[in-house]
Amino acid sequence: MTIDYAAEYNNRARIPDGDEILGRILRGSIAYRQRALARQPEDINLRYGATERQVIDLFRAETADAPVAMFIHGGFWRSLDPTHFSQVAAGLNARGVHVALAGYDLCPQVSIGDIVEQMRAASLYLWRRFAKRLLVFGHSAGGHLAAAMFATEWQKLGAPADLVPVATGISGVYELAPLIQTPMNEDFRLDEPTAVRLSPLFWTPPVGRPFDVIVGALESNEFLRQSRTMAERWGKAGVLTRYDAPAGANHFNVIEPLADPASPIVARLAELVDKAR
Repeated sequence: MTIDYAAEYNNRARIPDGDEILGRILRGSIAYRQRALARQPEDINLRYGATERQVIDLFRAETADAPVAMFIHGGFWRSLDPTHFSQVAAGLNARGVHVALAGYDLCPQVSIGDIVEQMRAASLYLWRRFAKRLLVFGHSAGGHLAAAMFATEWQKLGAPADLVPVATGISGVYELAPLIQTPMNEDFRLDEPTAVRLSPLFWTPPVGRPFDVIVGALESNEFLRQSRTMAERWGKAGVLTRYDAPAGANHFNVIEPLADPASPIVARLAELVDKAR
């Protein structure tokens, strides 16, 4: 059976109320960021790299010496920025966790490989600033990048080997080869060898550490396959994988519970943060 990859990865076409969901998230994020900006403006738009998009918005918990998590946004590596998703910090903030939202340059101005390196630079920035190990979690393209951070050989970059001892991918893309067969590849410029090289599914992950895989139960067959395959393959490699497909969740609303400190996803992230200490 031939798979229509363009349709499988076109979430805006698949979700009828997608614009409404994204608009709701954006409005909540604008309000949350404005409150943080009024309270601690020095923590907003922190520059970790040379370009305007290589910035971090840091949303602090009330406890000064709190653990640190980093969220990486989606948009297929070619759209959006952290300001669209500020409210995802709210749930963990309320549970006593600092949350950094990291931005990055976009395809086609840079490659997906360049973006991986930028997220490594953002992680190292947070390590130098806080001297704390990180929980990294991300959505969609950010799920890919969270997995890449989890499987990075940090000791080669002058950081502890377990700089990212725990991570979570939400609706991630862990195998990039199918994207070659979508119109988006005009921006990605992937060929088969590059797609394989940049796919965390084929990397050697750290054994014995937790990596959660979350995907909305209403997502496309390809997104469901990506997450199931990731959980199974890394699980067989010795990672403590956990797979969850929340009922009623699609590719966009799956991240809305991140704003709620009482939601199961935030409770689980808080557990993972404790393991990162």
